[in-house]
Order: sequence, then C-alpha cells, then structure tokens
Amino acid sequence: MDSYLNSAISQFKYYQILGDKTIAQLSEEQLFIQNSEVENSIGVIINHLWGNMMSRWTDFKTTDGEKEFRKRDQEFETVIITKEELLNKWEEGWNCLFGALESLKRDELEDIIYIRNQGHNIVEAINRQLSHYSYHVGQIVLLGKIAKKKDWESLSISKGDSKNYNQEKFSKEKKKTHFTEEYINKKSNDNNNIRNK
Repeated sequence: MDSYLNSAISQFKYYQILGDKTIAQLSEEQLFIQNSEVENSIGVIINHLWGNMMSRWTDFKTTDGEKEFRKRDQEFETVIITKEELLNKWEEGWNCLFGALESLKRDELEDIIYIRNQGHNIVEAINRQLSHYSYHVGQIVLLGKIAKKKDWESLSISKGDSKNYNQEKFSKEKKKTHFTEEYINKKSNDNNNIRNK
C-alpha cells in the first residue's frame, strides 16, 4: 500500500508537471483561446480541474466529494481572465490534492469515502481522479500544441530522437526508480519560468 500511494502521488505530480510545462510555453492570450463554441479553452479546463480538486479533496475522509460549495456548471464558463489567476487556481487545486494524499496512512486506503453518495474505498477514489485529471491534462497539452504550432517544445521524446534517448537510458545501470523522478526533480527549476512568460 505504501508503494501504491507513493506511485499514485508520483503520477499526479507527473501530470501536474506536463501542465506546468505547457502553461510555461503559452502567452496569456493563448491560454484563453476557444476554438469553437463547443470547445473549452485551457483556462476553462483549469478552472474545472480546480473546482473538482477542491471539492473532491477538501475534508475528503469525512464529507462527500461533491461539496455544496462547488458550482460545477460555472467551471465551464470563462471566469478566469488572467494568467496570474489561472496559475493561482492551478496551484491551489494541486496543493489541495497533495495535502490530502500526504495525510493518508497505509491502514486508511481501504476506508470508504463518498462521491455523490457513491461509496469508494480510497484507492478507488484516487484511481478515479488520476484518470480524470490525466484526461484533462492531455487536453491542455493538445491545446497548447495547437496554439504553439511549429514552436511547440516537446514534453516527451522529440520526433526522431527515440534512438538517442534509448541509448542514453540503456547506458546506465539497472535500478528501481519511478519513471516520473526525472520530471519531478526538474520541476523546481522549471516553475520559475511559468510566471515569467
């Protein structure tokens, strides 16, 4: 269970970093582009993630994950209009999530919590939100790539560079490590770039 929880936290951090690296590449205007009436901007997606995270993870052990304070329909309206506000909500949502996960003890992971009166053990609730957040971070990355076009800086192995990447990895000794560690270790350096763009 310790291994599961550490792995889940690392996965969440990885998706946060993918979002961080996308936001860092975009101007304020690009964060709020809405390509059609039925599509959401990055700003709207982040507002929805924030609303979900604050609702699901605030007092999650003792109250339903769909909080009375949540206004879900408003999350899909353009209520964030500056990059600074967007970053504040982005960080607040992730901080709420990580605070909740880091408060967990091994023997609590089978405890039942509720989301809209549906019971989940805490492992199921974590898996549910991990899937949900990765889905939306994928949307953020795709919209970032569309906005940047040829100026997009890849967040993964660049096209045509797989051979070099693999050579570098296989040149090292085998060891047990989570694949996200290299991303997480770079995060503090990269975060300084996000607000300065």
